[in-house]
Amino acid sequence: MLVKTYGAAVQGIDAIVVTIETVVEQGFSFCMVGLPDTAVKESYQRVQAAMTQSGTGWPRRKVTINLSPADVRKEGAAYDLPIAIGALAADGKIPPESLEGMMIMGELSLDGSLLPIKGVLPMAIKARSLGFRGMIVPHDNATEAAVVNNLDVYGADSLRQVIDLLCGTVPLAPTQVDTRAEFAAESSVFDYDFAEVKGQEQVKRAFEVACAGGHNILLVGPPGSGKSMMAKRLPSILPPLTLQEALETTKIHSVAGKLKSGSRLLTTRPFRSPHHTISPVALVGGGANPMPGEISLAHNGVLFLDEFPEFSRSVLEVMRQPLEDRTISISRARYSIEYPAGFMLVASMNPCPCGYYNHPTRQCLCQPGAVDRYLNRISGPLLDRIDIQVEILPVDFDEMQSRRPGESSETIRQRVVSARKVQEERFSDCKGVHCNAQMTSRLLSTHVRPTPEAMKILRDTMIRLNMSARAYDRILKVSRTIADLAGSPDILPEHMREAVSYRALDRSGWGKY
Repeated sequence: MLVKTYGAAVQGIDAIVVTIETVVEQGFSFCMVGLPDTAVKESYQRVQAAMTQSGTGWPRRKVTINLSPADVRKEGAAYDLPIAIGALAADGKIPPESLEGMMIMGELSLDGSLLPIKGVLPMAIKARSLGFRGMIVPHDNATEAAVVNNLDVYGADSLRQVIDLLCGTVPLAPTQVDTRAEFAAESSVFDYDFAEVKGQEQVKRAFEVACAGGHNILLVGPPGSGKSMMAKRLPSILPPLTLQEALETTKIHSVAGKLKSGSRLLTTRPFRSPHHTISPVALVGGGANPMPGEISLAHNGVLFLDEFPEFSRSVLEVMRQPLEDRTISISRARYSIEYPAGFMLVASMNPCPCGYYNHPTRQCLCQPGAVDRYLNRISGPLLDRIDIQVEILPVDFDEMQSRRPGESSETIRQRVVSARKVQEERFSDCKGVHCNAQMTSRLLSTHVRPTPEAMKILRDTMIRLNMSARAYDRILKVSRTIADLAGSPDILPEHMREAVSYRALDRSGWGKY
């Protein structure tokens, strides 16, 4: 008897349907075809033991299984459950009609219990788009899949429970999730707030400008000046995720297996902070079994690189293309995958190897030329792609012991959201452009109009600091954001002066400007 069950395979951050065709006929053997990897081939032992522990048995006849499409490699243990259900249905122990319109995925333990799997959300999205009526997944993945509307998601704890559900002997209620209500309730909950930061008003302003325009930012300052502390508070002033952004971000984390058990949609923008020993593959993604890297996990959020010059040169240089294109294309002999990489880069570093160059009270102990060599670890093209570069100094004692609270993240966030609304209207006809940092050269010439006085300030700065054409574009983008925060349609001299001040670390001006 031939029976078809349906599962899914993840490619990139999307899923494709996999049909598990099972035939049980006369004889006594087992064969699985359709490009399964080792984990899928080993499912025979897991499924056989799980079926025995669940009160059923593996068919004592010839069983042939085909995983279609046969030219797509099937990876992982998530095919255990559809293989077991297909074998039972082909053996006449489950009504075949109960499998129609159902997508089934899950890993089986030897005792018949179901273990959580990766990539359930993109599978559920694919199931709904193709008109499936329901989906059966492990209980720990049920709330993740249930955020997809118009799809009945059944979370099961064991193979026995799935068999009873399909046979109709023990009913199982679909998992219900009010996605919009939960998203609205949790989208403004943060662990950190800028009200806790003493002083550093200039740096807070730089963060506000960066968030308002989606600009990359680099902080340079001595140890203990608050670089990491303030960077962790950055998500609290970014605009809230839209429901579409939350869905896209959650898909990436689902594929990477980063969602906790019982997770739903991610409601706040991701904040990723990899250690400086990270490899290029771990940063951009890929590997033998391709997975999203840190830059994709930071999509729609923040990628924070602490101790920026300590990252290897190869790691830093692979970010140049994603910073411009907002996607990362990974091509290998066996596959070619594209992951989204629309992140905001926030980096921090010491000004020199000892950490105290330009410190107001401590002396720098570095040898002559050490400061330039330290900064040269970051290439000029990469430094050009960082719109805002800020020097940060330690807070003095009087400011630290003050009990006066700083401006709250919520207040700053309101100004950021207002500026973003202006940009959304400005770029409403431009597909893929949502903020000033994403402007192309054509959009710059259309929407950025400095006054003659402001343009003279930019011209003098470009000549004095010997800046590149890319730095010219970055200054114009930042000045446009500053004008948006001020509610000004034109870029005035004070807006241009502030934008120019955020290029203080350009090579020819470092330590002098």
